[in-house]
Amino acid sequence: MNNFSFYNPTKILFGEGQIAKISAEIPANARVMLAYGGGSIKKNGVYQQIHDAIGEQIVCEFEGIEANPEYETLCRAADAVTANNVDFILAAGGGSVIDGVKFIAAAAHYEGDRWDILTKGGKVVKSAVAFGSVLTLPATGSEMNSGSVVTRSEYKAKLPFGSPLVYPQFSVLDPTTTYTLPMRQVINGVIDPFTHVMEQYLTYPAGGALQDRLAEGILQTLIDIGPEAIAQPENYEVRANVMWCATMALNGLIGVGVPQDWSTHMIGHELTALYGLDHAQTLAVVLPANLRVRKADKMAKLVQFAERVWHIQEGTDAEKAEAGIAKTEEFFRNLGAGTRIEDYDLDASIIDVVIKQLEAHGMVKLGEHQDVTPEVSRNILNAALRSGNPA
Repeated sequence: MNNFSFYNPTKILFGEGQIAKISAEIPANARVMLAYGGGSIKKNGVYQQIHDAIGEQIVCEFEGIEANPEYETLCRAADAVTANNVDFILAAGGGSVIDGVKFIAAAAHYEGDRWDILTKGGKVVKSAVAFGSVLTLPATGSEMNSGSVVTRSEYKAKLPFGSPLVYPQFSVLDPTTTYTLPMRQVINGVIDPFTHVMEQYLTYPAGGALQDRLAEGILQTLIDIGPEAIAQPENYEVRANVMWCATMALNGLIGVGVPQDWSTHMIGHELTALYGLDHAQTLAVVLPANLRVRKADKMAKLVQFAERVWHIQEGTDAEKAEAGIAKTEEFFRNLGAGTRIEDYDLDASIIDVVIKQLEAHGMVKLGEHQDVTPEVSRNILNAALRSGNPA
């Protein structure tokens, strides 16, 4: 196991009715901005619950943070933070809203070109406005980590940044807020954390025995309850477990001391920025192809994954590895997600465009070995192109 430093200061308030307790988590004299997306929180009761809890402290609201939060939108919100002397932001929504608020919190204090925050991966962030979150769409894990992804459509760019200064101070996770989610978002909310785990787990053996078992536990739980989340949209225990899986998948715990990949995400970000696919849709397309193209380098962990997660015991190592990938692909498809580029009415003509964008954004040495070059990314996209086993 590699040396590591682990820090996560986010307090979690989990369960039905926890929104009412946020007044105890926000300083009594704080001037609060409430930031949210398209207004679904006004339909599902979350907006009213927040106002009941801290309404007198809310000095302004910012509505309209996109599903892939836009740089220009977030800059306007950061300006509003300054103009209204806001010293605490409350994000209410899914991971995109929370990601957006992380950027807003950093940008409001940043005196240079705010684009630097993204192009330099957050290294220029020296301070940020305090914030908390009320999660209504479990998927990204943004409610308990210090990472964010922001889109700038004019550049066709979707870039990540991170800083220990943008951890939420607290996050409310009330499973009942997810009952009214559209089915597409429920599907995304299973695939996204599944792939988050895979990016940290499916690399090469590094002696992280506990990290492996924790990762496998999250994967198996998602496999067990993913279909139930779709079939039983108001089953509290199912929704609670999906929500907690999504948080645990990316709060840093399973990734300490072990190598991490993230090439599936970087390729997927380009598909979202260029063609508007949901983040989780891109992951369902790219992950199986990525595992097949890089099967030899990942063989040991692929076999472990097949044996422990999918209970595949028969066959050679190569056969087990392929069976594990096929089971994963089947799982995604059975949930209702496309796993091929052609499933989204796209064809081979997009591959050159995606590769050019990866190169433009410096994504030329990806993966746990930094050996996912543009040519390897091209092979992955070719493997993800159309139906059928490309192996």
